[in-house]
Amino acid sequence: MSLLSVENLNQVYTDAYTHEEMTAVGNVSFDIPEGQFISLIGPSGCGKTTVLNIVAGFIRASGGSVMLAGKPISGPGPDRGVVFQDFALFPWKSVEANIAFGLKMRGVDKAERKRRAREVIELVGLSGFEAKYPHELSGGMRQRVGVARVLATEPTMMLMDEPFASIDAQTRRVLQQEVLRIWEQERPTVLFVTHDVDEAIFMSDRVIVLSSRPSAVQADIEIPIPRPRTWSDVYADPAFVRIRRELMAMLGVDDDEKGS
Repeated sequence: MSLLSVENLNQVYTDAYTHEEMTAVGNVSFDIPEGQFISLIGPSGCGKTTVLNIVAGFIRASGGSVMLAGKPISGPGPDRGVVFQDFALFPWKSVEANIAFGLKMRGVDKAERKRRAREVIELVGLSGFEAKYPHELSGGMRQRVGVARVLATEPTMMLMDEPFASIDAQTRRVLQQEVLRIWEQERPTVLFVTHDVDEAIFMSDRVIVLSSRPSAVQADIEIPIPRPRTWSDVYADPAFVRIRRELMAMLGVDDDEKGS
């Protein structure tokens, strides 16, 4: 049984100035079994983030259904944790307090909040930075806090919206490897939105490709590369080269580019 089931999802917006309707998501259907890491890619403006925001419960779909563990999603909930591109940390709270915030909102007692926060701080490699504030951290470290904050609440599903897009290339590669290490240990179910084809292949069990707007699922490709993965191993795997070429062709991108 699928943990997440998206059926005939449709999203229509009305332009605030022209009052014309625009279909952002046409007809999208896919399923995600428990424990899988799924990437969602597609051309710019195809509605990737819109789909993720509907799954998160931030916006209500115009049509279709989204079910998590057999129940319809009607709004945000503690069963889904979101890692944003822009970190979205509280600047006045320490690393530990940012990570513990979700637990506090759920009524977890102080001692347990501290224990769980320290546990995930160690997991994401931030031991020694518990008392630091976001402005004292690098972009990569702030994103580690964002990941840790979600992990601390032990959600049924993690939703990640281009979490490494604003980080330099070298740090991005390190964080990709770290997130996979954490995923291997914790095994959350992940829906990961990205514009980077290499990243999608490296991270995922499956890559779902959306077509241009109004979007539909163009392809659903399994990644047969063994885990655990390192970049050197993946780049040397013939499956990576084959799948990358296939995805680039779908996106209409030259093979020497990353995709978008």
